[in-house]
Amino acid sequence: MAVVGTASGGTPAWRGGFGRLWTAAVVSRFGDALRTSALPLLAVSLTDEPFAIASVTACGYLPWLLFGLLGGAVADRVDQRRAMWLVDTVRGLLVAGFTVAVGLGYASVPLLIALAFSLTALQTLFDNASTALLPSLVDQGALGSANARLMTGQQLAGGLLAGPFVPLLLAAGAFTPFAVDAGTYLVAAALVASLRIRPPKRVPRPAGGSLRTEIGEGLRALWRDRVLRAVCVATLLCNIGMGALIATLALHVTRWLHAGDTGYVAAMTAYSAGSLAGGLVAQRIACRTGRVRALLLGGTLQTGALLLIGSVRHVPALVAGMLLLGAMNMVWNVNQVTLMQQRSPESMPGRIASAFRTASTSGAPLGAFLGGAVAGLYGLNAPALLAAALFASAVIALIPGGEPDVSVVSRADSVSTARPAP
Repeated sequence: MAVVGTASGGTPAWRGGFGRLWTAAVVSRFGDALRTSALPLLAVSLTDEPFAIASVTACGYLPWLLFGLLGGAVADRVDQRRAMWLVDTVRGLLVAGFTVAVGLGYASVPLLIALAFSLTALQTLFDNASTALLPSLVDQGALGSANARLMTGQQLAGGLLAGPFVPLLLAAGAFTPFAVDAGTYLVAAALVASLRIRPPKRVPRPAGGSLRTEIGEGLRALWRDRVLRAVCVATLLCNIGMGALIATLALHVTRWLHAGDTGYVAAMTAYSAGSLAGGLVAQRIACRTGRVRALLLGGTLQTGALLLIGSVRHVPALVAGMLLLGAMNMVWNVNQVTLMQQRSPESMPGRIASAFRTASTSGAPLGAFLGGAVAGLYGLNAPALLAAALFASAVIALIPGGEPDVSVVSRADSVSTARPAP
């Protein structure tokens, strides 16, 4: 059966598991922000070819196409807490090895591509396990607030706190941001390992059941849900646009605007500041409008922000556009993830999350390659304008799912009893 209440106003308790999960997410995001800010700048220092730089970003998304569905099926089978801390430990060791290579002068575009691919391959299991784990730590009514607090904390640590450190760390050596990132992975792994939670109830798998069969169940459940299907298509279009923008943003700022590394850091900091503001209002907007209509608002305003970024050749316009883009992206992410968690039966949160992420994230590598090609053919501001057109298309795709109230699937429902919203 289904109940209505997608945008209820409950709040999660900080004590216990959620507090530690929040701390782990914030610490890990701090290190990730250092790495993701430093990696494009390192790539730009190695080559002037836009397509090669964009390939680093694109290959960071490709594992979702190759392993995303598998990661979701595995996440529904294993102890999600254990999977998360083991993955973080391995990622910490990988980044530590990359730090040594950069410090010894062995950095190269192929090495950057290999690191991006490896980290994302592991992330396919981590993210699906994390999405499935959160409903075990907080009540259904508190999921929206929990997601908002998690994402806001991550943006605070990753943007406003980490951003200003990037130039200082780079001045100490190109390897330094990556060394800090490796350490944060290991700290986060220890925090997640310390969680003590009751494993979720799972429907016994039929004899002879295979991962392929379970993956198919997740895909069919996503397709049958009209609301999630519309949100997935819209997110796919947005990710194509964001892939194009992110892959070429360093070139956009340093070459088209001639703002240098400081301008790039300012743009990323503005994006994070906007995300922080968006996290504070995301749940309030959802309570007033409903979650799908909150997505419609976010997509519309992001379209305007991208038009500003791509058409006005001044740093203040870039900063303003990134502020708005970050705020509405947070509104989008909080409500999209909460919808997915609320409408997933308890037996398959990982599979539905992986089906959603794989389908929607498949646009990011395409967007990255498109961004590199468009920048080379039409100018370094063209990817931002392409992203604006794609976001406008996403808003149109989302309109069929825009009811004011969207039903929530009970956590006790099975796949066969889950129904799309009327």
